[in-house]
Amino acid sequence: MGRYDDIINLPHHVSATRPQMPMIDRAAQFQPFRALTGYEDAVQETARQTDEPPELTEDEKALLDAKLQKLSDSIDSHPRVTLTWFQPDKKKPGGAYVITTGELKKIDDYAGALILMGGERIVIEHIVDIQIMEP
Repeated sequence: MGRYDDIINLPHHVSATRPQMPMIDRAAQFQPFRALTGYEDAVQETARQTDEPPELTEDEKALLDAKLQKLSDSIDSHPRVTLTWFQPDKKKPGGAYVITTGELKKIDDYAGALILMGGERIVIEHIVDIQIMEP
């Protein structure tokens, strides 16, 4: 005879005066305790990769200046452009390269930005490449 043979086949007790706890509440009792709230988020943020900001050569800068001049000359026709630019990260050094396509609305010389028809502002010093779409 085993140690628990006398109780192993007894029916499970159900209280007649108290309702059973819902399964979701029972499961919550067994969730792990999280002493370090936000720790996993901090680990994920640290592990997130960013790219280094670009360093353009003098020839690349001259080519971009020529393309910007061409855009400035044709601003009234709202040329369609594809811009490759570097978006600095707000939380850590580096950032990401972004490609944006749209119609150019205005060149804001004072702020040093290109403004697209959708309202997006792209800082000229962050631009790496400009592709002008021919109509």
